[in-house]
Amino acid sequence: VAASQRNGELDMGVFAKEGMKRFHPQQELEQEPNMTAGHLASIFNAQGPNLNCLTACAASSQAIGEAVEIIRRDDADIMLSGGAHSMIHPFGVTGFNLLTALSTNNENPRGASRPFDLNRDGFVLGEGAGMLILEELEHAKQRGATILGEITGYGSTADAYRITDTHPEGRGAAACIRMALADAKLNPEDIHYVNAHGTSTDVNDKVETMAIKMAFGEQAYKIPVSSIKSMMGHLIGAAGAVEGITCLLAIQRGLLPPTMNYETPDPNCDLDYIPNAARKVPARNCLSNSFGFGGQNISLIFSAYKP
Repeated sequence: VAASQRNGELDMGVFAKEGMKRFHPQQELEQEPNMTAGHLASIFNAQGPNLNCLTACAASSQAIGEAVEIIRRDDADIMLSGGAHSMIHPFGVTGFNLLTALSTNNENPRGASRPFDLNRDGFVLGEGAGMLILEELEHAKQRGATILGEITGYGSTADAYRITDTHPEGRGAAACIRMALADAKLNPEDIHYVNAHGTSTDVNDKVETMAIKMAFGEQAYKIPVSSIKSMMGHLIGAAGAVEGITCLLAIQRGLLPPTMNYETPDPNCDLDYIPNAARKVPARNCLSNSFGFGGQNISLIFSAYKP
């Protein structure tokens, strides 16, 4: 706002004369969070349900889960769902830094993101995008689509605790995983890989490990777990979609991604984190976790397609 102070009072004449001229009408539209979805709907002539999920680091996973529900209740045959995000700008970097969420390992940037490692000290900001085309099964088969996998389970819960802190007992995350398992009609032993939220922060990794053990019981120690944030950084709102695509690739290739930079085990993080090298293991059902500020928890289960 181009305004000035005159005798301690705001000179609104300056704003009216200069400020309004510098305010482009598109700036108002750019503030609306649904504009990206609106543009895509216009481009693809997508006239069905159109919505935007604003749940921080869980956003694109929730978008995928809600798109699945839209198809399940027969409100659409096809949904385009996912997310794009970049926080690599002064506001984003400063904000996360003030929250003490970022790694300060500037001397070794390649090794700074180290989920579940004892010496982790925060995440590394990344940026990116991931989109999935979701389609009702019979509709996809009728048009001869190449089916890469199925989304069989979706769980969504809230910690109802603190805005920036996950619940210390992992109750919301554990309930979310159980909800996804129930939705997919799967038992703990049916899950062959967990793509963890794994941010490389002290509290998240410890609590997520706790939640996985609460949800899976002793089976948790037999399930490979990894965090690709060790290689890509934290994509914030886009993280879940990219990690969901990772699960689909793991199913197709029988190759589980590693947790890089895992060197020193943490007694509070005692699962199999696939340290430092991909592992060739057949996987039919993969769980992907996404947790966001505000206590939002999302779990998705991706399964191999069985013709």
